[in-house]
Amino acid sequence: MLNHLDVFATVVEQKSLNKAAQSMNISQPALSRKIGQLEDELGVLLFDRKGKRLELTRIGHICYETALDMRKLEEKLLHTIAKYHTSGISSIKIGASLTTLQSTLPDLIALYTKDYPETDIKALTGKTHEIVSMVKDKKVDLGLVASRIDHSELNCVPLFDDHLSLVLPTGHTWCSRESIDIDDLQQLPMILFSKGTWYRILMDELFQRYSVSPDVKMEIDSFEAIIRLVSTCNVATLLPKSYLRQTLLDNNGLVLRDVKELRDTVRTTSLIFSESAALNASTLMWIDKAKRYYASPSNL
Repeated sequence: MLNHLDVFATVVEQKSLNKAAQSMNISQPALSRKIGQLEDELGVLLFDRKGKRLELTRIGHICYETALDMRKLEEKLLHTIAKYHTSGISSIKIGASLTTLQSTLPDLIALYTKDYPETDIKALTGKTHEIVSMVKDKKVDLGLVASRIDHSELNCVPLFDDHLSLVLPTGHTWCSRESIDIDDLQQLPMILFSKGTWYRILMDELFQRYSVSPDVKMEIDSFEAIIRLVSTCNVATLLPKSYLRQTLLDNNGLVLRDVKELRDTVRTTSLIFSESAALNASTLMWIDKAKRYYASPSNL
């Protein structure tokens, strides 16, 4: 029942069976069955189903509050187990692709160390396939990658979906254009991620699909270096939208422009780990905190 209560709470927070199913990486029918099983077990209806909308019943509200209490108790238990299993300072080793290291990982480290400030956190970088190998070979406890990973020896927890966006320096002539479409990128001077990175593969697939060939001035692995050079060189770039917070754009003199076709370049950032790593209390706590953090729309 505890697992079903947490699933129920996720549906309430996502306000949609479809969104909740995506966040938990299960099918919507499977999620509906879990909710139905919980209702049968409790002997109550948790939702009033009005077309595609779900509204909590009165008893559903009570069950949701209880589910939140159970989450807190579970987290307290995991915290206690983590202390039991470790003597002195606990540690966790994370493998991250360079872009996730520069953008997503800092938020997760801050989130974790807020409650566990003494934790020794180490990070190793590499391309996505290298991170997968690190996790599989137990060189790291967790992997953070900008992709869904389907591997028989690994577990994959999707955190959030993302898509590419066009970024321009504030002085660029295109900033005042009423609209920009994918064909406009033909021969546009750009700085892009290096070949072989997940996001560059995504870009090259996009360019091939629409028969577009931008004028690639530089190819760089570093997200931060691209951000700095776009304004300096007065060129455009394509970057994941989730990385482009308004303060970052303002501080670097950049403008975000919408291109309809770029919304289809969806990439999912995920945590990956092995079954043996899942037995580590610190790893479980990290995964739990990350899932709950990105379940809140305000953090996307």
